[in-house]
Amino acid sequence: MDNQESQVNIKIKQPPVLFNQTQSVIAELCQHLGGPVISYWNGSRGSVCGSDVLALHELLCQLGQHDTIYLFLKSGGGSGQVSLRIANLLRQHCQRLVVLVPLECASAATMIAIGADLILMGPTAYLTAVDTSLNHALSPVDRDNDRVSVSLDELQRVIRLWRGQNGADPDNAYKSLFQYVHPLVIGAVDRAESLSIMLCKELLAHHIRDEAQAEQIATTLNSKYPSHSYPILLDEAVKIGLRAERLPSEVNQLLLKLNGFYSEMGQKATTDFDELRAHSNEIANIWEATGVQIYYQQDQDWFYRAEERRWITMNDNSGWRRIERQGKRIKRSEVHFS
Repeated sequence: MDNQESQVNIKIKQPPVLFNQTQSVIAELCQHLGGPVISYWNGSRGSVCGSDVLALHELLCQLGQHDTIYLFLKSGGGSGQVSLRIANLLRQHCQRLVVLVPLECASAATMIAIGADLILMGPTAYLTAVDTSLNHALSPVDRDNDRVSVSLDELQRVIRLWRGQNGADPDNAYKSLFQYVHPLVIGAVDRAESLSIMLCKELLAHHIRDEAQAEQIATTLNSKYPSHSYPILLDEAVKIGLRAERLPSEVNQLLLKLNGFYSEMGQKATTDFDELRAHSNEIANIWEATGVQIYYQQDQDWFYRAEERRWITMNDNSGWRRIERQGKRIKRSEVHFS
């Protein structure tokens, strides 16, 4: 009883929501660029996911049709199939799509970027390879007993290394590998790489009519680089055939300022009750345009199950929230995407 009473008396920490500050920066960006700006930002525990498409649709319904839309993109990646849906949805509302990249634009976010007519990159900006890694129900587990992602490139490198050192018995590589990685996981990752190349070609087809060129860029992004997180800087992006240019310095500074506000919003607000129980509030994904901001907030209790060596969630109230300006008033509401 004492433990429950102390838990009730502890004030739950909440992340800040800096709507007025971010709206001010977006207004400046729209003025500099001469067109509407949409922000898409992922925190350290956010990712490109299916409900992002519905959140974007909410923004675009309010934004309407435009000749050019500018997309500020900062993300560590996520689902490549969702990237295709996001790029397609954006292009339904504009004749020309320009992606603004001041910082990280990795993996699935790179796939969104290559679907744009133009990528503008700042001094600290980078794209990455899009080679496929897969978190499967039969994937190996880490020290916290969570399933880990498996990359086809990593698997192929293990096989090549094994065959290079054990040429007399090359098939033994799979026998040993199957002790750690289930055969179905290897098959699923192989299929996922074919899907990744296909998605890249579909995205490039929005602005590249030459199929051979699109095939070459897609293959390069999927198989050329030795690391999934290899930073593709501006010069390298141009070299592989992407239409990329330098981001104007004044626009880059505004985007970094906007990222600073989003980073403050996305800080993890953890309330510890004791060594086994805690509550976390964290803004993971943010979509924003003039007059409206939609963000996904993780809001849940955590309990450490010692016998399984992992944290489990309880009382999960996570979901999408919406803030919009209506005249002089600011309205807050929850948004439910099924």
